[in-house]
Amino acid sequence: MKNQNDVQNPQEDREEIQKEKIYLASQWQLIWWKFKKHRLAMVALFVLAFLYLLAIFAQFIAPYTLDTRFEGYQNAPPSKIHIIDDKGKLTSPFIYKLERKIDLNTFNAIFVEDKNEKYHLKLFVRGEPYKLLGIFSTNIHLFGTDGFPIFLFGTDSLGRCLFTRTLYGSRVSLSIGLVGIFISFMLGIIIGGISGYLGGTVDEIIQRSIDFLISIPSIPLWMTLSAALPRDWPIVKTYFAITIILSLVGWCGLARVVRGKLLSLREEDFVIAARLAGASEWRIIMRHLLPSFTSHLIVSITLSIPGMILGETSLSFLGLGMQPPAVSWGVLLRETQNLVSIATHPWKLIPCIFVALTVLMFNFLGDGLRDAADPYSR
Repeated sequence: MKNQNDVQNPQEDREEIQKEKIYLASQWQLIWWKFKKHRLAMVALFVLAFLYLLAIFAQFIAPYTLDTRFEGYQNAPPSKIHIIDDKGKLTSPFIYKLERKIDLNTFNAIFVEDKNEKYHLKLFVRGEPYKLLGIFSTNIHLFGTDGFPIFLFGTDSLGRCLFTRTLYGSRVSLSIGLVGIFISFMLGIIIGGISGYLGGTVDEIIQRSIDFLISIPSIPLWMTLSAALPRDWPIVKTYFAITIILSLVGWCGLARVVRGKLLSLREEDFVIAARLAGASEWRIIMRHLLPSFTSHLIVSITLSIPGMILGETSLSFLGLGMQPPAVSWGVLLRETQNLVSIATHPWKLIPCIFVALTVLMFNFLGDGLRDAADPYSR
């Protein structure tokens, strides 16, 4: 007859297996398991991945090219997509033709739908040629119509599709945050590592320099340096110049984080052992000290990206950042400086929604990473 204590409880077995799994897991596995429990961070991760996919394949997804103009359709409102025809029957998505008329009360141009002409939306339609990813020549676009143009976000004052320009603009606005953070990341790690590891006079000089840079208001500094850029520079040169300007102050906070961590770790036993083994100071910093708090560095980087995106948007909105024919969300929002334009053409604020969504998602992602950065807290 079996002893009652010998009878195994399945629930207890599962708990023991779970504990053993946690004890044997690496730090990155623990971070991922904890990060997955943060629902807002997971949603933000998928939304940001979707936005960056839109930016990468903007030429394919956009129905038109960047500078395609539709004469007579300046400041046209977003096209209304219908799935029920005038007879009340459910049908495939379609749009009606827009006709330009003059409002006799305000004498402004308005657009009304012509119910006699409708155009069905189609997938993988042929249109203007482009080079996908700058490599493959093709003329296939994700969607379009068989005749009349479709304006998902309306058009601007020159009759250009705002949806197309928003997608193209995302490539600059989203990438400038990553490139700027990469520069800040390298500066912060190198300068902060030298400051925290060497200490003494070197640390004092670096910290006072950081204090001076932080004391300068960021926006006026960015505006001053951006205003000094020649307006005849090509787009690529201006892009990297704006990126460097945004990175000038961004590295200071990260440098202080790295310095603080190195000050607390440089006298640990594994550092002394590496020094006795003949490792160089640079190798000790890069191969032993920095990897010990990589998760905290990732959190700092993620939370700094929204500031870069907002900085570029602000400068471009004020006319001091990217210049036409370059397109970014800030450049597109430049037409909204006039309150009359916003009142009569509110769809021109749509790029602002993308800016707010991106910043919000990066903040949610940073919160999730910050909570998961110390997986042993459970």
